[in-house]
Amino acid sequence: MSDEIVPAKGKAKGGVARAASLTPEERSEIARQGAIARWGDRLGDLPKAAYIGELTIGDMVFPCSVLSDGTRILTQSDFMAGMGMYYSGWVAKNRTAEDVSAEVPHFLSFSTLKPFINKHLGDLQSITVKYRTVGGNVAHGIKAETIPKICEIWLDADEQAALGVRQKKVAAKAKILMRALAHVGIIALVDEATGYQEIRDKKALEAILDRFLRKEFAAWAKRFPDEFYQEMFRLRGWEWSGMKVNRPSVVGRYTNDLVYDRLAPNILEELEKKNPKNEKGNRVRKHHQWLTEDIGHPALAQHLYAIIGFMRASGTWDDFYRMMQRAFPKKNTTMLLPMPDPS
Repeated sequence: MSDEIVPAKGKAKGGVARAASLTPEERSEIARQGAIARWGDRLGDLPKAAYIGELTIGDMVFPCSVLSDGTRILTQSDFMAGMGMYYSGWVAKNRTAEDVSAEVPHFLSFSTLKPFINKHLGDLQSITVKYRTVGGNVAHGIKAETIPKICEIWLDADEQAALGVRQKKVAAKAKILMRALAHVGIIALVDEATGYQEIRDKKALEAILDRFLRKEFAAWAKRFPDEFYQEMFRLRGWEWSGMKVNRPSVVGRYTNDLVYDRLAPNILEELEKKNPKNEKGNRVRKHHQWLTEDIGHPALAQHLYAIIGFMRASGTWDDFYRMMQRAFPKKNTTMLLPMPDPS
């Protein structure tokens, strides 16, 4: 068979010339329109790449994304290229109905890999995901959490001497990738590469605050047992005259320090925004009136009773405070703030 390249003729020649004259933006738009024609209304339902980056491991570079629904993916075609995996037309044409229904990717449809696929991927509903790129095109991605499992398949097949020369090169890269992932999780790597880790941490914090804090304050109800204040007065060496007597202003600082600063991350900061002091320096509501019934109030009660237990077991304020610092360190800080006596 001759290796001579036959020049395009007629309409084909015109198509080649037109493609060569297009800008990258124009080619991207044509691809996007083609995707719309193929997927129709379903295109809008696909998650979109919200954060993109490149994951570098050894000499391998893998474009990756965090999708709008939070799914972390590596671009399938680039992952295959980086690993030296290849698309086999014969394999694609002769895939079994079982492989098709299980959505096994083409690069795992080799007979030498089949004995190990169910072992490592049998508990997963899907390995790949369709998504929209930043440019709006439809692409296929591999879910990041499946990457170690895919590597395990190739490594097991290699250990069983089931791979050919070309496939052994893929297994060698799988070993390099697995060694890297043994030190840092794939999810964390993708988040770092795409810059999503800061957003992830912020969203995690927002989720915590949403569970703890209500949108509107609740009617007042007694939440702090008298014993909390009685024990505080005992440990500070103050005379206890009952709940109806005005308490030193530092008691409020102690309460913030012991309770709200240790209840959940940023709770005190958010409470002070929701429940600011008025022009006289007083708060119209109690902080606990902003806690949710299902999460906030039970967490508060549990925390208070733990504090009271430490108070009962302590002979001095310093002993008690040291136990609090060990058992319930302040959220987002390691500083030990001085708590001076009231004048």
